[in-house]
Amino acid sequence: MLYFLVGFMGSGKSHWAKIWAAKNHLGYLDLDHVIEAEENKTIADIFEKNGEDYFRKVEAKKLRECEAFQNTIVSCGGGAPCFFDNMKWMNEHGKTIYLKANPEEIMRRLENGQEERPLIKKFNRGELLFFIDQKLKERENFYQMATLQFASTDLTDDTFIQKIVTA
Repeated sequence: MLYFLVGFMGSGKSHWAKIWAAKNHLGYLDLDHVIEAEENKTIADIFEKNGEDYFRKVEAKKLRECEAFQNTIVSCGGGAPCFFDNMKWMNEHGKTIYLKANPEEIMRRLENGQEERPLIKKFNRGELLFFIDQKLKERENFYQMATLQFASTDLTDDTFIQKIVTA
């Protein structure tokens, strides 16, 4: 089984994917890290040098290559579900889990690492909150297509077994 964690940047996808994979003896992939290794560039560099369209095409290709893995949790970038029918593909090839977080919570989590995130690196606090709110509204329809949905503040080390595998 493949498990795809989706949600906005800063919602805890990578954090929980690592914990759940280790605790449940599953593989773990961070889609952004896979892309960075393949491209030999950071996501920020890819956006800056090649543009978002190029990144999204590479992202869709790498996502589909996950089909070769079994018993793996894949942490997807925040925009991954929104392009190239990626969410539909993920639902057809595994279980999708939307980690929901509100804009204020996301902003608190992202403020210290803005430089590493190309879409938000130049925003002040007010602009960042506005951007998060707007992007969440744009992406919500895609995220809502997930098989399961959980508030990121309600998750624990045991959530994976208790709520996700048994669902």
